Amino acid sequence: VITCDGSVQHLSCDTGLINVMSAIYGRTDKRICTTGRPFSEIQNTACVLKIPIISARCNGLRQCEFKTDTLGSPDPCNGTDKYYNTTYNCIKDVSVTCEDGYSTLDCGNDVIQIINANYGRTDSTTCSHGLPDTILADTNCYASGTLSIVATKCNGKSSCTVQASNTTFKDPCFGTSKYLTVSHHCLPHPVRNDFLFPIHSIHFKKSNALQSRSTIFGAGVLNIHNANYGRTDSTACSTGRPSSQTSKTDCYATNTLTEVTNRCEGKSSCVVPATNSVFSDPCYGTYKYLSIKYSCVVAITDSDAHTDRGLHT
Repeated sequence: VITCDGSVQHLSCDTGLINVMSAIYGRTDKRICTTGRPFSEIQNTACVLKIPIISARCNGLRQCEFKTDTLGSPDPCNGTDKYYNTTYNCIKDVSVTCEDGYSTLDCGNDVIQIINANYGRTDSTTCSHGLPDTILADTNCYASGTLSIVATKCNGKSSCTVQASNTTFKDPCFGTSKYLTVSHHCLPHPVRNDFLFPIHSIHFKKSNALQSRSTIFGAGVLNIHNANYGRTDSTACSTGRPSSQTSKTDCYATNTLTEVTNRCEGKSSCVVPATNSVFSDPCYGTYKYLSIKYSCVVAITDSDAHTDRGLHT
């Protein structure tokens, strides 16, 4: 979606929930948003500023609408007329559970990968039957730790159950009727007729110059199990950092697994930059790192001996 500066940007999904892949403010094309603009204001096409607030506002919603001039974006190129360019997809594996109910995710023989989750209320119609308008009015209700809690309970498992309640999540909006929304992927289990080397975990920070690389390799080909660019604890990659940059521990870039899988799955080695330019910035002001869990797989025939080495983290 491309929206001229000062106009209204509208994102929507007929089915599923919004997942913002990138949001840019600036100008990369001389033909867009040019009406009434002097020639001098549309010549700079190297003007790019990433806008993480759009992801924070819209991810996990069915519809998201805002006036762009209310975002308070800094000016990346003075004298150039700018516009907003947001790329998003609609996540279809979505479950909605009304307050005090139980959400069960089941991937059968595959394993769960949580993409997004929210306990709260983002519209006035979901889980509203028979309820008074007074407890449905607050549609800006988010429990900040939802994604971290659900991911801990479900990621890497074939099935999991999570209660949509204030005892599982902190009450983000007292007096409002809430519900739990979870979006997820089902990832294939390693094939049994493959030889699995131990699972490896990598935590790799980015440098101040944003030039760090995480290189992973091993015998056979890579099988990516899990990945996150962000921060899930306060101690990893924290040396020399003030607590204000490491205290947020529910920071997840929702496109991490997709990006790492595209670069690495099935290869003998790969290079993944741990930077905002690759994953976007999931939590502005927090010092982030890239965490990858993977194994090395070598196909063998049924007649070959199979040795169970086990999986280690």
